[in-house]
Amino acid sequence: QLVESGGGSAQAGGSLRLSCARSGFKYSKSYMAWFRQAPGKEREGVAAINGAGTTTYYSESVKERFTISKDNAKRALYLQMDNLKPEDTAMYYCAATGMQWDTWTTIQALDKESYIYWGEGTQGTVS
Repeated sequence: QLVESGGGSAQAGGSLRLSCARSGFKYSKSYMAWFRQAPGKEREGVAAINGAGTTTYYSESVKERFTISKDNAKRALYLQMDNLKPEDTAMYYCAATGMQWDTWTTIQALDKESYIYWGEGTQGTVS
């Protein structure tokens, strides 16, 4: 129900844009997020967005470099990654909640335990 695309390779300072296509549930009422996992490391939340698309959350490591957005009509989630660094190399996962009306804190929004739906991931490599 969540399918990521857009991963690939980029040079340091370059850009990548990830997309996540979603089907099967109340897209506009769900928080969605991007997580990443590098080899040997824990999965970490990098960006999240609320159901209406009006509130975004970012980890300190990607703030002002990455931009999360969503298109409710297309049922799509995006992650624009600019000014990439080698440490951004990871498998990137799209995640979603069920219907969620509460307003979350950044900690909640970037916590993997908050999400119940996951994509298979797409690799992003920065050299």
